[in-house]
Amino acid sequence: MPAEIILKYFPDLTVRQQEQLEALDALYHDWNAKINVISRKDIDQLYEHHVLHSLAIAKAIRFRPGTRILDFGTGGGFPGIPLAILFPDCEFKLIDGTGKKIRVAQEISQAIGLTNCHPEHLRGEDEKGLFDFVVSRAVMPLPDLVKIVRKNIVKSQHRQALPPGSANNALPNGILCLKGGDLQAETQLYRNIVETTDISTFFAEDWFKQKYIIYLPL
Repeated sequence: MPAEIILKYFPDLTVRQQEQLEALDALYHDWNAKINVISRKDIDQLYEHHVLHSLAIAKAIRFRPGTRILDFGTGGGFPGIPLAILFPDCEFKLIDGTGKKIRVAQEISQAIGLTNCHPEHLRGEDEKGLFDFVVSRAVMPLPDLVKIVRKNIVKSQHRQALPPGSANNALPNGILCLKGGDLQAETQLYRNIVETTDISTFFAEDWFKQKYIIYLPL
């Protein structure tokens, strides 16, 4: 079972969530053969390098029901699709400026019946919606990302701007990024408020060494 590594760290998944995760293997292999959204050498490591990596965010925060999340630069659906599976009571909008990549995210989310996941071909500068959190995976340097998405993040004290049913989370609204390598330069501007968490504190596999979650409240 390819998704065993996910159950290792998320043992409380429902049968439905397990089925959706299990379906990703064949779907991404099939779509990757048509539209290269994952490197050819990496597709066989789908669950560790892409799905579990995406779910590291779920170890940093358990999104409460009603939370609205924007996945900026989702590519073929990461981290948005795995997170949407894990948090079915939250709403996810996935955007990317490359049409063929967002088509993969659209087709896969539809194929596994994700009703809370809404991929759209859109540049971040053109996104007008309001969200609790913006998530991304190695899209651009943090200061550049902040400039684009600051307009989209609702201040925690202004949550009445969101639909009824939204619930306050354990962390104030902001940005959650998956990044690797030396991050000192791009986090320097926010050094007093940014939080950097080593993903290897959550997952034991060697691949996660020097990979981080950056949380920036906005």
